[in-house]
This record gives sequence, C-alpha cells and structure tokens, in this order.
Amino acid sequence: MFLTILTFLSAIAISLIAAGYSILGLATLFAGAAVPIIAMGSALEVGKLVAASWLYHNWRSDIPRALKAYLFSAIIILIFITSIGIFGFLSKAHLDQVKPTAGNTEQILLIDKKIKQEEMIIERAERTLNQLDKALDVYIDKEYVSRGLKERKKQKEERDLLNKSINEAMEKIAELNNAKSSITIEQLKLEADVGPLKYVAELIYGDNAKDHFDSAVRIIILILIFVFDPLAVLLLIAANISLRQWRMKKNLVKEGKKQDLANRLGLAQQRIKKYKERQKDFRKILGKEISELDPDEIKVKLNQIYDWNDKK
Repeated sequence: MFLTILTFLSAIAISLIAAGYSILGLATLFAGAAVPIIAMGSALEVGKLVAASWLYHNWRSDIPRALKAYLFSAIIILIFITSIGIFGFLSKAHLDQVKPTAGNTEQILLIDKKIKQEEMIIERAERTLNQLDKALDVYIDKEYVSRGLKERKKQKEERDLLNKSINEAMEKIAELNNAKSSITIEQLKLEADVGPLKYVAELIYGDNAKDHFDSAVRIIILILIFVFDPLAVLLLIAANISLRQWRMKKNLVKEGKKQDLANRLGLAQQRIKKYKERQKDFRKILGKEISELDPDEIKVKLNQIYDWNDKK
C-alpha cells in the first residue's frame, strides 16, 4: 500500500509541475490572453488525468468504442499540448539566460570599433607630427637652424592641437577598455552559468559545438518533454493498477476468512450432530431415567454402555 501511495503522489507531483510549466509556456505563446489560457490549461490538465483514470477502470466495460477512441485520442493530444507548453517555457528560460550574453557581445564589438577609431586618430596625429619633424630636419640638415626654429614656432599651435587630440584619444581608449573589462567580467559570469550546456553541446557536436549551441539546447528540451508529462500519466495509471491489486488481495483475504469460518461452523455442526446421535443411543440403552434405576440396574446399564462404547 505504501508503494501505491508513493506512486500516486509522484504522479500528482510530476503532473502538477508539468501543468505549471505548460500553462506558463502557453501563456507566453498567447500573451494577449494570458488569464483565459491559464484557466483553459488548468481545466484541460485535470480533465486529462481524470480521463486517463476513468478509461483505465472502464476499458473492459461495455462502453461504446467511439467513446474509448475519443478519450484515448484526447489524452494523447493533451499530452502533446502539454509538451508544447513545456517546450515554450523552457525555450523562453533559455533565451532569457542567453539574451544578456548576446547583448554583451554586441557591446564589446561596438567598444572595439570605437577603440579602433581612437587608435586611428592617434595614428593620424602621430603621422602628422612625424611629417612636421621631417620638415624641420631639412632646415637642420642645411644648417638653417634659426629658420628651423622660426618654423617650429609656427608649428606650435598645430603641434599642440595634435598632442591634445592624441591625449584625448588615449583617455577615451582607457575609458573604453574599462567599460570593456566590466562587460567582459559580466560575460564570463553568464558563460559560467550556461557552462554545463556548453559541455553537453560539445558532447553532441564535438568541435563544432560553438556553432550548434542552440540546437543542443533544443535536443535536451525535447528529451525532457518526451519523458515529463507521459511519465505523469503512466504513473497515475500504475497507481490505479496497484490500487486495484490491493483491493483484490483485501477481498481475497476477507473471502478466505469467511470460508474458514464456514468450515469451522460445519465441523461444529457435525460434532453436534454426532453428539445428539450418541445421546439417543445412550437413552435407548438406559430405557428410562437414571433416577428411576436401582443400584444393580445401574451397574448392568453401565456395563452395557462400556460395551457399546468399545464397539463405537
């Protein structure tokens, strides 16, 4: 009986969890009518379990085949609908987990692009400064030092602007690298959360796991939904089978006790019958009541009784 109760409770627990996941998944698919979907899903889940139990108890009864076929088909279809809801729920949970990762990847790419632009600004400014230095080197090589100094003074404003742009670009690069580091740390945390799924993807697809990560997740979800709700329905039927067997054993025990009592009563009645027959024989030997006999007659009658008893 304990195993029957445990099977029944397991079936109800799995069914409730499956129903919850399915209803949430269906509500996500039909977000415009969330409340009606929740009410409909709850009623269908209860109806599915009741139909499975009723169909098991009445499978061999004299009921129309059309009713059996409809209920059986309805149970299969409801299991499929529940599985679709569970698939939607688990898929949404996976996407909610992976979505920040995709956003972080895009932000990192954007930051890298900005860093590259700032590096190009620095490169152009340094190239211009080198050109200015080369122009001054021409005067120095020709020993026009004073003229070279005058030209350098003329270049001062331009050089200051170039150096300023270089410093500003370097500061922006430092800020962008800090932002990139923060996003990278967050990305690593998210990747650690989905790490087990990556190992599963590698188990399925090997070296190409990175390109088939979502496919691996879908395979895992499909495996889960194919054993989730069907297991709940089958456990409920198993609980009904165990309950019926327990009742049959209980009835057999009751019938056995009744039969034992009947046998005992029969034996008692046989003994009473034999006792009454012996009592009649005994009275025949006596002929009259003991109180009416004298001692000699009693002695004779006792000898006759002993002889009669020995013959019996």
